[in-house]
Amino acid sequence: MSVHPTAVVDPGAKIHPSCIVGPLCVIGADVTLGPDCHLHSHVVISGPTTIGAHNTFFPFCSVGCAPQDLTYAGEPTRLEIGDHNTIREYVTINRGTVKGGGITRLGSHCLVMAYVHIAHDCSVADHVIMANAATLGGHVTVGEWAQVGALCPVHHFVRIGAYAFIGGGTTVTRDVLPFSKTAAERGTRAYGLNAVGLERRGFSKERVRQIHHAYKVLLASKLNTSQALEKLRADTGRGEDVDLLIEFIEASERGVIK
Repeated sequence: MSVHPTAVVDPGAKIHPSCIVGPLCVIGADVTLGPDCHLHSHVVISGPTTIGAHNTFFPFCSVGCAPQDLTYAGEPTRLEIGDHNTIREYVTINRGTVKGGGITRLGSHCLVMAYVHIAHDCSVADHVIMANAATLGGHVTVGEWAQVGALCPVHHFVRIGAYAFIGGGTTVTRDVLPFSKTAAERGTRAYGLNAVGLERRGFSKERVRQIHHAYKVLLASKLNTSQALEKLRADTGRGEDVDLLIEFIEASERGVIK
């Protein structure tokens, strides 16, 4: 194990021998670091926090600290981080709260850029990109391969669907549809299908066609949401991606951005 002499590591921390801990890092008790993690310098990790393999933490990020919630009373809530994530400068990721289930989760292969905040009880899936200064309020759920643009504040309890793309500077107060492009230009609204993103992820032309048809029904027809869902459910050739879209809308408690 390579631990810089100026680093402060609690004896209760479990650090894999292949990890590199740089100058002036602070690692608390109940922290577990998996293989090949690299803490550059001035990184603070508090516990209980479990971190997987091949994660990189850049200077001045603060991970696993107590949630910013007035009801938190020091309970041993958790943060869980997967593998192959990049956590850039000044990122803050808080542990969960008892009322929110007690766990904040960050998946694997995520890029979390500088000044991002992930609040208590959030669940961020795999392959998510959060650009500079994007902010998740408590209890936010982010689906796989979603991208959250720079300077985006996301209201607590909002859900961001898989493969969604949110443009920079968008204030998000309702659920963001899977596969969508959403931006704040002329008011926060969905601008149709994230076709380029889906093609980059290997979606076939037929899958993209099915989702595009569903979006035309949802966003470009004169049907209200209930009528549009009824029409989509009646389409026997809609595909599993459209099923996911229908289920996402039906489960929404805050309403979706259309």
